Amino acid sequence: MNRKIYLLLACQFLSAFADNAILFTVIAIVMQSQQLASWYIPALQSVFLIAFVFLAPWVGAIADQHAKSRVLLTANIIKALGAALLLINVEPLIAYMVVGVGAAIFSPAKYGILPELAGNDLLVKANSWIEGSTILAILSGMAVGAQLADYSVPLALSFTVGLFLVSAATTLFLPAHISKKTKQGSQIFNFYQQIKQFLVTPRSRFAILGGSLFWASAATLRVIIVAWAPLILYVKNATEIANLTLFLAIGIIVGSALVPRIIPLEHLRRVRFPAALMAVFIIVLGFADSLWPSRIILFIIGTAGGMFIVPINAALQELGHKSIGSGGAVALQNFFQNFAMLTAVGIYTYAAAQNTSPVSAMLVLGGCLFIATFIISMHLPDPPSPE
Repeated sequence: MNRKIYLLLACQFLSAFADNAILFTVIAIVMQSQQLASWYIPALQSVFLIAFVFLAPWVGAIADQHAKSRVLLTANIIKALGAALLLINVEPLIAYMVVGVGAAIFSPAKYGILPELAGNDLLVKANSWIEGSTILAILSGMAVGAQLADYSVPLALSFTVGLFLVSAATTLFLPAHISKKTKQGSQIFNFYQQIKQFLVTPRSRFAILGGSLFWASAATLRVIIVAWAPLILYVKNATEIANLTLFLAIGIIVGSALVPRIIPLEHLRRVRFPAALMAVFIIVLGFADSLWPSRIILFIIGTAGGMFIVPINAALQELGHKSIGSGGAVALQNFFQNFAMLTAVGIYTYAAAQNTSPVSAMLVLGGCLFIATFIISMHLPDPPSPE
């Protein structure tokens, strides 16, 4: 691969690393505080997601109307600003929302610039490197961010600000040209037209619904774990929670590696089985009361989740390429999935504010996921060929 792709990989890795480091820094801030209520962490997740939902009609157009390298630069500076606001003790809900705005702008530009840097022969390889670097950044960012925050929150925040700025500086060495202009007129109307065009087939509706169901469940489970682990497993700090979440992430990696042989794209209907398995083990996790069984269950949940979401993502890319374009499909995917996450986490935030037990919330989440999987299974699109 060429030098410019390696620069993009560096930019993406540093930014994703800092994204996850700042998440666990905020978790550490909440855990170290004696004044913040139990609903505060799910509320933080909600304010982060708001930007993805409300900016969805515009962020794709921004990436197309301006040089994507400069959009990446701007997004990283906005993220750094959000981290700096935390550093000077601005209300975390406001500061973390600013980080979310930067992340919402960053995503379409990151994927949109790849075809400009890599020819068709390198595009698949470049995508695989991007995804691989993202996974590595998530795992390392969680661990390092949590440990730094448990040692010193100001040090952790200063570190993330620095990473965002270094990532921003990296984009200055990427080409700055505009690939195309978007449609004129209202971006909201254009976005609505794309939704109508894309959701015309049962297969595309199933893919969007399945992806939204997965991410809503995953986001809710993550914030429940932050409340559940100290109560049931007696973990005391952000580092221990990050180490617990690590098993979930490793499971997703394993599931993603296994799925091509088990669920090829022409048999998309099979994703109902790992979805149901994921639901069952979320319920099982609600009855766990010790560390290693919880880690094993989280690994199984992650493996089932990886087998569930990877075929869904592949189907969305294929369907988008044949209809509104891959970029448009990614924008729609981001909108629906983040809207589902915002709704699910918002419901849990309200439940936590009413002093609902995290164990009860986990059991309800698993039950709702199982019921939703069963209902969706009753309305699956016909397979292209007999299974």
